[in-house]
Amino acid sequence: MGFEHKSVLLYETIENLNIKPNGIYVDGTLGGGGHSYEIAKLLTTGRLIGIDQDEAAINAAGERLSQFKNNVTIVRSNYSEIKRVLTEIGVHKVDGILLDLGVSSYQLDTPERGFSYKEDAPLDMRMDTRNTKTAKDIVNTYSEMELFRIIRDYGEDNFAKNIAKHIVRMREEKPIETTYELTEAIKAAIPMKLRVNTGHPAKRTFQAIRIELNQELEVLKNTLQDMIELLAPGGRLCIITFHSLEDRIVKSNFRMNENPCTCPPNFPVCVCGKKPLGKVITRKPILPSEQELLENKRAKSSKLRVFEKIS
Repeated sequence: MGFEHKSVLLYETIENLNIKPNGIYVDGTLGGGGHSYEIAKLLTTGRLIGIDQDEAAINAAGERLSQFKNNVTIVRSNYSEIKRVLTEIGVHKVDGILLDLGVSSYQLDTPERGFSYKEDAPLDMRMDTRNTKTAKDIVNTYSEMELFRIIRDYGEDNFAKNIAKHIVRMREEKPIETTYELTEAIKAAIPMKLRVNTGHPAKRTFQAIRIELNQELEVLKNTLQDMIELLAPGGRLCIITFHSLEDRIVKSNFRMNENPCTCPPNFPVCVCGKKPLGKVITRKPILPSEQELLENKRAKSSKLRVFEKIS
């Protein structure tokens, strides 16, 4: 299938990036190039660097952005490598960075990628197919306690303990190799009467395994500071999250960079010497409009937060 992904909070993000025609911008999660296309349209002598670890995304975005080839550079990498990627192409400061986190519609809707519990396929869930570890490895080799931890923490599932127990019990008979086999283990762990009106029982566990496999929260946490340091004065960092843990990491980091002082509240003057790197533009996250929610149900949990580097 073709790479299809409807960009969420598209116009809100472009507006908050404050695009300058001669500016330099980075889309750290290029995907199908939806956000990047809108950025590129506004550039004259400026430059857009698109980064993505998914080969299908790189190919699709390359086609979509081909008309802007003189202004666009596409690199297959994880955004955690943003400093190295920019250094290698001779860029040291940028006017804006965008991250649209989570899994793309293409990844969810391509059964063989193994992201969806709605289609039977090999347990994969790799965002970068160059990696050798898959969801199958996590499901079949993690201890019951490790499975419980990731389902509880990343899936925020109240039945995490029972789900982990049922996964281990099932794999003792034979390895769990497909999405449907994993879904059966999850369903067996949740009483039927409690599944009503709570969405698909496998949703949270699949999310947790995907986050663990692709190290999504660690990458975000470890790269935020690099991105803020790469911003030129007045540059903006726009991040779209889909998960409460992602949003918490972004919110906490933005606040810390706005007010990094660690002195006790009763100190008359700051002696720690830590200076603000910028300001939080979004005191409350920007949410999708009712119209967008009608047109794209996958926008439901999205939140946009924006940070601006001190001029």
